Amino acid sequence: MTPGLRRYIFMRILLTIPMILILVTVVFFVLRVLPGDPALAVLREGASEEQLEAFRETLGLNKPLPEQYFEFVSGLVRFDFGESMTRDRPVVDEIKTFFPATVELAFYSMFVIVGVGIFSGVYAAQKRKTAADYTIRILSIVLYSLPIFWLGIILQMNFGAKWGLLPVAGRLSAGMTPDVTITGLYTIDAILTQDWALLKDAIRHLIMPSLTLGLILAGIFTRLTRANMLEVLEEDYIVAGRARGLHEKTLVFRHGLRNALIPIVTLLGLQFAILLAGAILTETTFSWPGLGRLVVDRIFDRDFTTVQASILFFAVLVAGFSLFVDILYGFIDPRIRY
Repeated sequence: MTPGLRRYIFMRILLTIPMILILVTVVFFVLRVLPGDPALAVLREGASEEQLEAFRETLGLNKPLPEQYFEFVSGLVRFDFGESMTRDRPVVDEIKTFFPATVELAFYSMFVIVGVGIFSGVYAAQKRKTAADYTIRILSIVLYSLPIFWLGIILQMNFGAKWGLLPVAGRLSAGMTPDVTITGLYTIDAILTQDWALLKDAIRHLIMPSLTLGLILAGIFTRLTRANMLEVLEEDYIVAGRARGLHEKTLVFRHGLRNALIPIVTLLGLQFAILLAGAILTETTFSWPGLGRLVVDRIFDRDFTTVQASILFFAVLVAGFSLFVDILYGFIDPRIRY
């Protein structure tokens, strides 16, 4: 590792620390200035003032804000997110329970994004200024403009309710709960335990939500890939390769696409983090038991210890992926280290 790369990595890590601290501070104070009393929301109408006060004291809600903030930050350092207000269990356990479903959905959505977005962008660049190019560009704009919940409902109505080809909600069918949970990702666990019935059922439940989330975001990568491929295909080494009689597919996919992938890889890494944090609408539409659905349910319950921990978890996740992508970019493209 060169001194320039080490310096670049150190500076990126150094800049990430205050960013995370700002995120922690914003999440903490925003949730506490929202209208409504969490104690009253959890205990409901009819609770006595003594019960409300005891509840606030148990969770430390009656302490001054600076003291609450210090305890919150010190708890985060120890990976202690506190106790759920509505479920008698640590918030960390809530996140561990729901997060694998979000990871699995985001993972398979990325396959759709890469398969549709990148390859349609390459094809559009090859067919520049033809009917195929214009059609792909228009479709990419239309896809990106569609509301996630609308596309999800359309798929549910047709492939689920009308034709009965795919399940419309949940991760698994009734009675298909796995006997052994290794990773929490049902498709991976099914392969590891060689439970092929579970694998088939899990994939059938994943098809519509991953298509919904992946197709909406594929439009970005179609246009980004097309723009980068157009630049690369005009480079001298591509022109020289054509003059030497190299096959067009070899030039495009082996030489051109590899050089066009640098900004695409950067966006893919960030997009995966955003998928993890932004799948709330998809999870709600398909009753997918992920972390986004957890946040929505706990907002209605006014369980702000779970809400603040989940939002903070999302925020730190995005910051961590951003740092990882920046470091990876430093290895791929030495020019940005200086």
